Amino acid sequence: MPKHYRPAGKKKEGNAARYMTRSQALKSLQVNLNLFRRLCIVKGIFPREPKKKVKGNHHTYYHVKDISFLQHEPLLEKFREIKTYLKKVQKAKAKKNEELARLLLTRQPTYKLDRLIRERYPTFIDALRDLDDCLTMVHLFAVLPASDRENLEVKRVHNCRRLSHEWQAYISRTHALRKVFVSVKGIYYQAELEGQKITWLTPHAIQQVFTNDVDFGVLLTFLEFYETLLAFINFKLYHSLNVKYPPILDSRLEALAADLYALSRYIDASSRGMTVEPKVDASSSSQSNDRAESELRLAQLQHQLPSSEPGALMHLVADKEVEEDEETRTCKSLFKDLKFFLSREVPRESLLFVLPAFGGIVSWEGEGAPFNEDDDSITHHIIDKPSAGHMYLSREYVQPQWIYDCVNARIILPTEKYLVGRVPPPHLSPFVDNEAEGYVPDYAETIKRLQAAARNDVLPLPGVGKEDLEDPQNLLYAGVMSRTEEAEAAKTKKKMAELEKQYHEELKKEVTGIEVDEEATPMVEEGEGEESVPDASQIEQDTADMPTLMMSRKKKKLYEAMKMGQKKKSESVERIKQRKKNLKADQ
Repeated sequence: MPKHYRPAGKKKEGNAARYMTRSQALKSLQVNLNLFRRLCIVKGIFPREPKKKVKGNHHTYYHVKDISFLQHEPLLEKFREIKTYLKKVQKAKAKKNEELARLLLTRQPTYKLDRLIRERYPTFIDALRDLDDCLTMVHLFAVLPASDRENLEVKRVHNCRRLSHEWQAYISRTHALRKVFVSVKGIYYQAELEGQKITWLTPHAIQQVFTNDVDFGVLLTFLEFYETLLAFINFKLYHSLNVKYPPILDSRLEALAADLYALSRYIDASSRGMTVEPKVDASSSSQSNDRAESELRLAQLQHQLPSSEPGALMHLVADKEVEEDEETRTCKSLFKDLKFFLSREVPRESLLFVLPAFGGIVSWEGEGAPFNEDDDSITHHIIDKPSAGHMYLSREYVQPQWIYDCVNARIILPTEKYLVGRVPPPHLSPFVDNEAEGYVPDYAETIKRLQAAARNDVLPLPGVGKEDLEDPQNLLYAGVMSRTEEAEAAKTKKKMAELEKQYHEELKKEVTGIEVDEEATPMVEEGEGEESVPDASQIEQDTADMPTLMMSRKKKKLYEAMKMGQKKKSESVERIKQRKKNLKADQ
């Protein structure tokens, strides 16, 4: 009888009953591979890794309950209906009936993913926890060009851009931004909402190129779900500010690519609750209803917020009291009473997002700006290359990195190192814990001392750590202890090292099974065996080997892997220090 023989009629047991392969799932659902992937993405079903793979290691396994969950999904029937309807369109095109084909395409059945959003995220906190990939994907497609080859429509790109700007406008208005880091990949942001830290990546504002090693069909399926999810979240966030969603923007600012500033003005106007009745002339009655309605809304917005009002850029809701924590109050007042002007070559969208989030007032070079370059109240001019134009003595000309470093340090840093034409200091990542990595850059130490000076704290002198301040005995040993006491302490330390070595040898013999003769074991007397005292490295090696003696093989391998990781980290730190020494020697 074969080893895995199962009599006829007997039920499957174990992993064979709990898991099925992808081909079995396709056969059970009667769908093709593309439709199956699409269903799994929108429903949140992912492959599993059973301990025992019944069909072999070269198969992809899914849980049987997940597949049965898909069998009762109403969206599956909708996809089958759309597939059947597209066959009618193809049949009309095959018969050269173009008019019927166009008519059928206008009546094509559609579907929505709203029910799946409520199903996968029962609470708002659950949706915020799963927002990192959503924001990164939406911001990526917001800068991609439309492509017929990849089935990426212009309407899809504009929708992603609108959703991303709505999210940034809310984060900027509520001062929820916490960290910013500019890297080669793009710009990393981290915000905090409802106690949840949300991190996302936005690409740089450069021309993006499609690559052939990426399956854009899968990405577009993810994007379809993420667009619905972000629209739900924006709806919830805007209604928390008593702002109508979706927003109605100034068409003039939209045409000038100032969507974020237009959203800021809209939120400010809507949250204040101003209602101004616009006056309509008799000549406008002959126009169409749609155009009249849009002009009325635009006029209402322009009456509510005049474009010449500089303070209308970013204000908190005046009528609504919002409970703010200490971190929010610090971020809100970082750039308070400071006015910034952006030159053409700086990353405008990023700075328009970051500066108002930390209390600053910002304008830019071009039409639709809140104030012009010759405004006397401008305190900082953000510029990335020397300008041949007029230089104002009443303002400081700094590079964009100064903004990001001030945001991460939570203080206004000195501008001497960030002046135009100078090489700025290293841009340190706020996502890295320097103490845990074992290497603290020099500029991080400088920022730490500037932060302490801003808080009026007292830091230890260079070469003296915090443990020295907490334990005065260390300082006593260093300068106060007499020579006699020091010699006596060294003698006691040597004796304790001998006793520790003797104890380790006896313990090793007990572990290996060798009986220890207590009478034959010589006791270390005072003054004896001074010549055979082991060195400190030997004692350290014996102490390091002790934890691995009683470990199992699995734990020992895990311990060795941890030690190897620590060794690699220390080697990388040593390389950085050596490189730093070489640079100083060359200078």
